[in-house]
Amino acid sequence: MTKTRVIVVDDSALVRSMLSEIINRQQDMECIGAAADPLVAREMIRNLNPDVITLDVEMPRMDGIDFLSKLMRLRPMPVVMVSTLTERGADVTLKALELGAIDFVAKPKIGVADGLKLLADDITDKIRIASKARIHRLATPAAPAPASAGGAAASATAPRPAPVVSPSLGRLSTEKIIFIGASTGGTEATKEVLITLPADSPAVVITQHMPPGFTRNYANRLDGLCKISVKEASDGERILPGHAYIAPGGMHLSVERSGANYIARVQDGDPVNRHKPSVEVLFKSAARIVGPNAIGVMLTGMGADGAKAMREMRDAGAYCVAQDEASCVVFGMPREAIAAGAVNEILPLNKITAHVLDHLRATVGQALSRV
Repeated sequence: MTKTRVIVVDDSALVRSMLSEIINRQQDMECIGAAADPLVAREMIRNLNPDVITLDVEMPRMDGIDFLSKLMRLRPMPVVMVSTLTERGADVTLKALELGAIDFVAKPKIGVADGLKLLADDITDKIRIASKARIHRLATPAAPAPASAGGAAASATAPRPAPVVSPSLGRLSTEKIIFIGASTGGTEATKEVLITLPADSPAVVITQHMPPGFTRNYANRLDGLCKISVKEASDGERILPGHAYIAPGGMHLSVERSGANYIARVQDGDPVNRHKPSVEVLFKSAARIVGPNAIGVMLTGMGADGAKAMREMRDAGAYCVAQDEASCVVFGMPREAIAAGAVNEILPLNKITAHVLDHLRATVGQALSRV
């Protein structure tokens, strides 16, 4: 058996020792080095050529985020972040995912040794997934353009590109709901879908596999980037057009009907397909409650969570799309949905939003032709 070779980067000697022990207990992986800071790690990576690294955020001599940014530009490789579960830790972790980290483990603030033991399966699962993930080189930031003779005044008066105006989705926005399921690699994939949606988009309901403590920061981050409003879902709130609702970490999200309105149901419960929140729970409610007015989107992620429920959505008349293999970080969840016969269309990530909007506008045209 070829073992996955891992380097651990963390300024805590205890954490380095614990992670090394957890990794070396696995038959299919080995810790080939442990570094106390990114500068030592850089030399280890050059000399040992690991398959995966685990990376802490706050370290001496160089911040983990700065190191990750340089690494993903110059020598892209699978990285699993190990982040303390704090509000700042959540923001920094989301930044790491933007830069190309495959996934993260929420390191406990206290009781680190016992906490890491409890997280051993999660840590090793994420290392396995990372070792098989598709890695993309981070683009080097463009150099600023040289100043023109007119200086700042000239740039201030330069014409801006005309905004793209799309035909209004009108009344359809109140009838349709877009359902998104995602896991590994999904924070960035979901962002790419949401930032291209128009302000009059139908409501979007999202289950992204994330632990407690991260989804509120994630929703706030997206809210500042998107034309639609994005928030962490609250139990009992009305689901409105022009809004996206993200399942809170550690809670299941589904939809219910209340009179003429759709509402969010946020509930605790046992994990489904090992996940809480689970895409299966959300998509089953889409099939049962929304039926042909639902649009399902399965994005990158490991495993099969949501595949059977997406087939239920399609059988109930929903239109379902899966991200293609080439644009996925991990093709597991889309592949399983395709194998289940749940998918109408397989598309690269950068084509999904436009295709969904085209489908919605075609639906408007069909509805008008029947009037």
